[in-house]
Amino acid sequence: MNFQMWRKALQVIPQVSKSEWNDLDIISKWLIATRAAVLIMTFLSGVLAGLFAWHDNRAFSLWGWLILILGLILAHAANNLFNDYTDFVRGVDKENYYRRMYGPQPVADGLLTKPQHLAYFGVTGLLATLCGGYLLLVNRGDLTIWILLGLGAFFVLFYTWPLKYIAMGEIAVLIVWGPLMIGGGYYVLTHLWSWNVVWASMPYVLGVTTVIFGKHIDKIQVDKAKKIYTLPVLIGEKAARLFIIIMMVLPYLIVFTLIVTRYFTPVMLLVAIAFPTFIKLYPQLCKPRPEQKPDGFPEGQGGWPLYFAPQAFVNNRAFGMWFMLSLLLDVIIRVMFPLFWR
Repeated sequence: MNFQMWRKALQVIPQVSKSEWNDLDIISKWLIATRAAVLIMTFLSGVLAGLFAWHDNRAFSLWGWLILILGLILAHAANNLFNDYTDFVRGVDKENYYRRMYGPQPVADGLLTKPQHLAYFGVTGLLATLCGGYLLLVNRGDLTIWILLGLGAFFVLFYTWPLKYIAMGEIAVLIVWGPLMIGGGYYVLTHLWSWNVVWASMPYVLGVTTVIFGKHIDKIQVDKAKKIYTLPVLIGEKAARLFIIIMMVLPYLIVFTLIVTRYFTPVMLLVAIAFPTFIKLYPQLCKPRPEQKPDGFPEGQGGWPLYFAPQAFVNNRAFGMWFMLSLLLDVIIRVMFPLFWR
């Protein structure tokens, strides 16, 4: 077991040669093939679903929460595998396409055969389905949970095609990481649907959406040439960069609004600790993507030729971690000092 590679694959998308790949253990291969470094975004969504349930003083099973988080991570991993397979068979990931620059594309780079890649997807998807089946079983086949699982399967199978091709990919991310993962996860744990939770999840979800926006800005020219009409392709780079800036600022305004309306305690103001990260990135977001790699900008493994995507990821990770920690403190205050904040 290559624990060093496990740790690396959870931080970046490591480039490996065929000979290096052959020497890796199955867990390392799975982590690389699923782009495990980005699964942190889904992990946080699953954690937030439980924290919101705790925040609203709803009783729920800790075991069920862990299964929910695991199932969401596996579903995201299955989507990444299916995304790579679909793009390969459709001829997108040929030659020097961006996907092969910032990390290995298992099939296109000869690390896995098509049957092997489908096997990875099948096993990962099966494990995700088993997690969903368990949650259905303990919730006695709740119809709403069936619907949530069906929507999840729809986005896993059809995000890459056709949704991404018709400017629905970014909207799908907004729906999946918020109403579906956090709002739906909250329902699975509490048996209640809460629009307050959906609204309160938006500060984190908008950050996740900036990552996909950033990646699609980076790929505008090549996506346009391949007739992949993402939202940045349709609205142009300048408008897309403005959208990213707005989506990075709105979370702070939403958190402040929820404090004023007393859904959150003032401890949520700790998210402001992440604001300097946005300030540092803001000048780059105001300018077009450079033609050449800027001096000092990282290359490969989550860096150049991606430019806006890694910066959006850094911002989302900073805000997301402080949002989660602040919400945890908010919950502790409510539990330990119930008369302090009503």
